[in-house]
Amino acid sequence: MSVALRKQLEFKPARHETSFGPFRLLHALPWLILAAAMRVIAFGGGAVALPAIIVADVSVLLAFFATARQSIEAAGGQSSLGELTFGEQLRLSFAILWRIALVMIVAALGTEAIGYGAAHHLMAGLDGMAFDQFTHPGRFWSAWIAALVLLMIIRAERDDGKIALLAAIGEFARRGLWLGAAVIVLGLVNIALAYGQEAVRSAIWNFWQTSSATPFTKNLIYFCFIFSFATLRLWITLTILTLGLRQSYIRAD
Repeated sequence: MSVALRKQLEFKPARHETSFGPFRLLHALPWLILAAAMRVIAFGGGAVALPAIIVADVSVLLAFFATARQSIEAAGGQSSLGELTFGEQLRLSFAILWRIALVMIVAALGTEAIGYGAAHHLMAGLDGMAFDQFTHPGRFWSAWIAALVLLMIIRAERDDGKIALLAAIGEFARRGLWLGAAVIVLGLVNIALAYGQEAVRSAIWNFWQTSSATPFTKNLIYFCFIFSFATLRLWITLTILTLGLRQSYIRAD
């Protein structure tokens, strides 16, 4: 068992740092806003679609980093993610992105070959870590992608920033009982969140049609709706996966 990884996940008093209470939950918000803006541009198609998708995915990864650090420390563990410079975080994001992109491409092509009609939605695996996926299988897929990203980040902390996709997949296989259970639970939670998000979206749509509120108020409500669910989804994702990974070490003893 990795001593470094054990130290990151076992219960210990977290290092003291200045806290701004509930605002710690919003560290990922600027990246989620950027990701959402890039998603809108990408949906418009054209030559800017691919660069917009890349920027959106990198932004989701940066939001994931910020949330991962807070989640690990909230569980009593320690993480060096907060010590990385912005440049180091960007390099780590791109290193993870192209590896995960290969996984998503292979999965999409493979499922397309066996006749799965929504195979292209698997390409939204990273995006689905923060924003709602399009299908129920896609929601479980995003849960597994998030587990893989978390394992790569933790290994990178131990290995001086080196990203190892195959090693992370092997780590997941070795801890498949607890991490697999965490992914299944997370997939089910993602489905529940999707239904909840759709219900809230319908209520907001009805409000838009019937309310005499100003456009600013309506837009503010929609803004809060989008990013509240994105932030909540990230926190739930990291909380479930961190607990599953920690349990895999505890039970291994």
